[in-house]
Amino acid sequence: MLSQLDQDGRPIINGQLQFKQEIFQLLVNDTGPSLRAMKRSILIPLFLLPLTLLAGEGFVSLFDGETFDGWKISEENSDSWVIEDGALVTRGPRAHIFYVGELAPFKNFELKVDVKTKNGSNGGIYFHTAYQAEGWPLVGLECQVNVSQGDWKKTGSLYDIANIGFCFLQDDTWWTQHIIVEGKTVTVKLNGITVLQYKEPPGAEAGDPFTRLLDEGTIGLQCHDPGSEVHYRNIRIKRLPD
Repeated sequence: MLSQLDQDGRPIINGQLQFKQEIFQLLVNDTGPSLRAMKRSILIPLFLLPLTLLAGEGFVSLFDGETFDGWKISEENSDSWVIEDGALVTRGPRAHIFYVGELAPFKNFELKVDVKTKNGSNGGIYFHTAYQAEGWPLVGLECQVNVSQGDWKKTGSLYDIANIGFCFLQDDTWWTQHIIVEGKTVTVKLNGITVLQYKEPPGAEAGDPFTRLLDEGTIGLQCHDPGSEVHYRNIRIKRLPD
């Protein structure tokens, strides 16, 4: 009964979402014995599903929403990262956090992160990167997170490679940032809308000091500055063929 999931990790029955509104209302409002049994048969298995399944079909969760397991914070300003309401939250001076779990490294993949910013905040999602104890990450690429902060490079930009000067998102509202890497092509979607597609030119060489070159590596998240509060949650990834 729970063998298939939709892209958001919800169960599907005969091609339809199990929790349509009318079914949900029936389960909540009816207290008869048959419905109580149905509630047990449906809801209990959902709680028993591992995070890897709840992340969505083909996606694996990289963050359990409760601990820093599988993640390592930079040595500088490590107190700038906290966990609140199932999210990694930035609150302090510059610091970065990197996925160091057994699933890394990643080459071709789809990465989805739910993001929310406070007004005037800057952040970023790094990929093809590596752990770094201090400073701005030198390896890999950064997908910008910036709705209203002063930097003109806005959310979805590949920082200093392919930049977007406009953002249709809003602070204090969750959105899904979706990064797809296939070979030398990077596609960025915000709430399902493609905002950028970048193809690395043949013969591209690593920059100095920032490489900004497609290769392979891990995932990193940015705490930009004390005035920036960014929330990252539901961090999930799906490998794609090399």
